[in-house]
Amino acid sequence: MFTSSWYAPRCPDHQIIGISRGVPRRMAAGYRLYRALAPGEWFKTASTEEYIRRYVAEVLALLDPAEVWADLHHLAGGKVPVLVCYEQIGSCAWCHRAIVSAWFAETLGAEVGEYGHIDLGTGRSHPMLPNELRPHF
Repeated sequence: MFTSSWYAPRCPDHQIIGISRGVPRRMAAGYRLYRALAPGEWFKTASTEEYIRRYVAEVLALLDPAEVWADLHHLAGGKVPVLVCYEQIGSCAWCHRAIVSAWFAETLGAEVGEYGHIDLGTGRSHPMLPNELRPHF
């Protein structure tokens, strides 16, 4: 499984699964949606700290990570699931898909990296993770 942006190129053996609140206009058919991982209505107005708190408490805490993992693979239909939202790597400071990567790492021991940038890290090292969630040494 990987994370990525709606706009990033991918391989044909990948299944795009949107975890954002919406889908870009004119997006090619064939994607799937998993709304359970989308942020709440507060996603545009919350501070980083509030966003993280609310996303963890109001979204992730209500889900069983093993069930979500299985659901995503089922939606992918034998392809590699790629969880997507709007933010492009390098264009913003962070994105909720990295919080999902950290959640899977901490709850399932699964590594979910940014497609094409796996060398930059997964989980608490995911390149799109907010600084507030990165380990500080």
